[in-house]
Amino acid sequence: MDAVRACCAGMDIHQETVVVCILRGPLDIKPRPQIRTFGTTTKELLQVQDWLTENECKEVAMESTGVFWKPVWNVLETSCKLTLANPKHIK
Repeated sequence: MDAVRACCAGMDIHQETVVVCILRGPLDIKPRPQIRTFGTTTKELLQVQDWLTENECKEVAMESTGVFWKPVWNVLETSCKLTLANPKHIK
C-alpha cells in the first residue's frame, strides 16, 4: 500500500493505557514506527499531546470500545485532526 500522509498516528485506547504509533517520513520510503505507551491521567494525556506536537503529527486515528476515547479526544481536539473508528472496522 502506498503512503498518502507524511506523518500520522494511530492510537489504541484502553481503560488504563493509550498506545500511540507515529508513522513519519518521506512518502517514497517505508516509515519506521515510533511506538509509546502512556497512562490515561490528564497529565499523561498531555504528554501524548506534547509527543505528537514534537513529531509534528496533526492527524490521529483512534480506536476504542466503550467510552475510554472521550478524555483522549478532549485533550487532543484542539491540536489534532481526529478520527474515531470502531476496532472491528479498521486494521
